[in-house]
Amino acid sequence: MNLLQKTIKHLCLITKHKWIVFKLCVRIGEPVRGLLHDLSKYSWTEFSEGVKYFNGSHSPITECKRENGFSKAWLHHKGRNKHHSEYWIDLEAPEKTPIIPYKYVAEMLCDKMAAGIVYQGKKWTKEYELQYWLNEKNEVLINPKIKDMITDCLTQVSEKGIKPVYTKQNFKKLYKKYCS
Repeated sequence: MNLLQKTIKHLCLITKHKWIVFKLCVRIGEPVRGLLHDLSKYSWTEFSEGVKYFNGSHSPITECKRENGFSKAWLHHKGRNKHHSEYWIDLEAPEKTPIIPYKYVAEMLCDKMAAGIVYQGKKWTKEYELQYWLNEKNEVLINPKIKDMITDCLTQVSEKGIKPVYTKQNFKKLYKKYCS
């Protein structure tokens, strides 16, 4: 794949992801989070690395980390996007992983679902995101209450599908159950 092809494909991929996040955010009553979601991916720092390591099957950040041991795009991205748990980590603070505010947890769940849908394409199933999460959750540094909420939400999706789970009422109920 040449540079122009990779550029166009990466642009289409991040825009498709952003569109799915927006639609999910609208479903849960957070359209502003959907509009603002991942705007930093269009910055030169993130976009150029995304094109360089684009492969179409998983995040270019993963490829960059494999090759270099770190990713400037990821460092840039997680420091500007509050829907990533890494944004909230402060190992020097008394509360190293605080409870993330509702609107960012809601956006995080939309982001997770959209990433699976985009990268899996036709292979995506309603069980996919739960299995992915169960494989990674022990490695994720996040408040245990948020971790439990994510697990519950993705379990619900695996049992019922996205539409009945991704609603404002259900998300508010889950957040109240685990974080209030």
